[in-house]
Parts: sequence; C-alpha cells; structure tokens
Amino acid sequence: MSGLWLAIVFWIAAWGANVWIARRARGRLAGMVPPVLFGLAVLVLWEGAVRAFAVPEVILPAPSVVVAAIGANLGTLWGDFVQTIVKGAFSGYAMGCGAALVVAVLVDRSPVLTRGLLPVGNFVAALPIVGVAPIMVTWFGFGWQSKAAVVFAMVFFPVLVNAVAGLTAADRMHRDLMRTYAAGYWTTLFKLRLPSAAPFIFNGLKIATTLAVIGAIVAEFFGSPTRGMGFRISTAVGSLALPMVWAQIFVAALAGTLFYGFVAMIERRVTFWHPSQRVRG
Repeated sequence: MSGLWLAIVFWIAAWGANVWIARRARGRLAGMVPPVLFGLAVLVLWEGAVRAFAVPEVILPAPSVVVAAIGANLGTLWGDFVQTIVKGAFSGYAMGCGAALVVAVLVDRSPVLTRGLLPVGNFVAALPIVGVAPIMVTWFGFGWQSKAAVVFAMVFFPVLVNAVAGLTAADRMHRDLMRTYAAGYWTTLFKLRLPSAAPFIFNGLKIATTLAVIGAIVAEFFGSPTRGMGFRISTAVGSLALPMVWAQIFVAALAGTLFYGFVAMIERRVTFWHPSQRVRG
C-alpha cells in the first residue's frame, strides 16, 4: 500500500502546485503547466492503485506496463498510425472539410439549398457510425479509402453547419457599408464575411479533428487489411493483450490532441483579432 500512499501524496502536491500556478503565474506557463501536472498525477495515482491492489493486467495494466508495450512495439504502432491516422483520418478530414467549405458558399448563395440541404445534413449527421462504416467498406473496399470515406461523412456536416452559421454572422451594418461602396458578392465574401465567419469555421474544424480520429479507428472494426489501429485493438482484445490495446489508445489520444492543437494554433494565427484569442492577465 506504500505505493498508493506515495501516489496520493504526489496527487496532493500536484493539486497544490496547480492552485499556486493558477493564482500567480501568467501567460503560457499558466496554460501549459497545470494540465501536464494533472496528467502526471493521474498516471502516478493509476500506477499506485494498480500495484497496491494487485489488479490483473488483463483488467487494467499499469502505465509502466503500457510504456513498456509501446517501446517493444514501436514499428507496429508506427505502421498502424500511418495506415489509420495519416491515410484514413487526415485524408478524409482534408477532403470532408474542404468540400464542406465549398458547399457552405453554395448554400449561402442559394436559399433553396439553405432550406433543403441543411435539414438533410442534420439527419445524416445523426446516423450512427456503426451503420455507416459497413456500407463504406462495401463500397470502397478494405483499404484506407473506406476509412477516409467514413471520416468524410463524419466531418462534412459539422463543418458545413458551422461555416453557414459563420457566413450569416457578419454585421448587417458592415454589409450595408460594403454595398454602399458597390462591392460585389465575392469581394464582400473574401473581405468581410469569411473573416467574420473564421471563428465559426475553426470551431467546426476543431470538432472535426476528434471525429476524424474516432471515425477512422471505429471504421477499421468493420473491415481492414492486416494493419491499422482499429484492427490491432480488435485482435489484441481477442488475445487479451491489454497493454497493446492501451498502447494504441495512447497513440490515438496523442494524435488527436496534437491534431486539435495544430488546428487551434492556426486559428490563433488567423483570428488573432478576435476577442476569444486575447490572453488574460
């Protein structure tokens, strides 16, 4: 039980450090250190609890066991990452978000599409992935193309809805001013409405990052070649290799976090003028 008590002491110390940083630190330090300390505290508490109560590895492996599994299977993890995230998630994300932005402009130009497509989009967005994935595998085969198609379907409508909402968010007075200067639709779009819609668009793009990773992994449960994160999780669960399952989960979580952070970094660069990007303190 000594390991558990040490973990609890570390948790309390990390909590106190977070409170101190929140009260005194400013800038990036206050934003980066607390989540790192909190994550380390969770891992230490997890390690201590598993060892103190002798939890079997097939139920919950300790973080140290998961790290050892990652180190012993780097080649396999990298191959699965490329197959699922790079080929499936990233390609489907790029195509789905790009198509959503183009269609958003078309919807903005056509009242018929506004009244007809968006309700259909809400219906399609509500379809369960476990129903869509087998259909996409049947249509596009067992390769990464079917996973990209699933990701395309998952990210398209969230980005579309946010982009359409953003295009209508421009201030009416500003639009009237552009019309007074005889600005056409495309001039108004690029110089007023798209900048005003940028926070909405990036909100949709950030939501789509996690959907892309989840969609690509879940789609592999319904058919994939002999590699891929979803395939590896399925086979590892069948053989009770739980450390490998948690290793894949860690890689997926890290990829999703970095993907989200990359989009958020671009958002800060593009929408630096927006009040939501102002640093407090």
